[in-house]
Amino acid sequence: MAAETAVATTEEAILVQSLVERSRKAQAQIANYSQEQVDELITAMVWSVARQDVAEKIAQFTVEETQLGNYDGKFLKIFKKTRAALFDIIHDKSVGVLEDDKERNIVKIAKPVGVIGALTPCTNPEATPVIKAISAVKGRNSIIIAPHPRSKLTNKMICDLMRDALKACGAPEDLVISMDSPTMEGTAELMKQCDRILATGGAPMVKSAYSSGTPALGVGAGNAVITVDDTADLDEAAEKIRISKTLDLAASCSSDNAVIAFESNVEALLDKLQAQGGYICNAEEKAKLQSIIWEDGHIAARIVAQPASVLAEMSGIDLPEGKSFFIVPETGAGPDYPFSGEKMSVVMAFYTVKDIDGAIAMTNAIQAYQGQGHSCGIYSYSDENIMKFAYATKTSRVMVNQPQAPSNSGNLWNGMRQTFSLGCGSWGGNSTNNNITWRDLINETWVSKPLAVSKEIPSDEVLFGKVMAKFK
Repeated sequence: MAAETAVATTEEAILVQSLVERSRKAQAQIANYSQEQVDELITAMVWSVARQDVAEKIAQFTVEETQLGNYDGKFLKIFKKTRAALFDIIHDKSVGVLEDDKERNIVKIAKPVGVIGALTPCTNPEATPVIKAISAVKGRNSIIIAPHPRSKLTNKMICDLMRDALKACGAPEDLVISMDSPTMEGTAELMKQCDRILATGGAPMVKSAYSSGTPALGVGAGNAVITVDDTADLDEAAEKIRISKTLDLAASCSSDNAVIAFESNVEALLDKLQAQGGYICNAEEKAKLQSIIWEDGHIAARIVAQPASVLAEMSGIDLPEGKSFFIVPETGAGPDYPFSGEKMSVVMAFYTVKDIDGAIAMTNAIQAYQGQGHSCGIYSYSDENIMKFAYATKTSRVMVNQPQAPSNSGNLWNGMRQTFSLGCGSWGGNSTNNNITWRDLINETWVSKPLAVSKEIPSDEVLFGKVMAKFK
């Protein structure tokens, strides 16, 4: 049954209704919490999961349950990413007056939304519930988290830890509730009954969120395209591409899916990528990889976030020791060139272009096929190239000289908001371009007082200027 047509049974609807009622009751108890109280709660929630011994347990458990990604990537996200996300918002004012605009004489007051219905993917099930939960509670909301069935036990473990932390702070545990037996129909019912949806996952799920009738914040598909121009530090670029491509075995939607090199540096870059663990596929090996990555036009679940050695064994490729990702030479974009799309694996397409104009054209062609609006990256020390690339690509994020996967969603080395929910704007069929955080999960009351001096509309000559002559 398609997500958009999923209908809950009476029993499922009643169960979801009971969860929402519990959640709403808990939210009402913190609706008037102070900033200090709210910040204590989110600090405790992160500490409950990010302590080293607990983070180690969660990372190991997540890999064992989902069979996706690797321990190092999972541990990094639950141990460090959650800390960074807390640090990113802990000093934000989210209670009371948010802004006092003297020029317009408008005061903006924060109000909670209510019950947040959160959908989380199995590719990032360890830190996503935590980051969504602290964003919700920061705005004095409650949250019900519906995981992918493949990661339901991980979700329950994490939610239970956060519930214990809330209880220790004297707050209602039901500020965080896990859907312990998720179904497509039950999740669809949650989306109908909650006050706002925060959906992170595949396109069908996001489409279902937007068609639920409840205000929704969804995200678009990833297919990050990375350009390396003729001013780039190639050692830096190769190392950071490897870091991004292999992080959690490419479970992230921000993983490098294609690299575009200038003709002038292509051979040198390929040499350095190989030194970093890249393996260049010949035509026969490319065909073998293609046969295992896609089934009936869709990415095969068995290849998602698996080690290069596993992909090599599946496809019959003799992979040399020390190789951790595949480089597949490609020339075009679209359905006839499947490697131009998202691969959700340690496989990246590799393109050669003449210059920045060629890189822009190829990036736009690739992302017109998949991933438009999500993100691009560029390794360059030419501000002219960087800004030309940013102006001409249809993307919400351009990471400059940074490993794409850990940078898009915010990191200590950049100013991006910390999140795992990346809006892709109208290009990706989303309502926002934001790195979604607590500010997207509140209502705002605007208090408007009269200006000390009323504005006056200027004369037609001033307001319309030269265009008036066009109508004579």
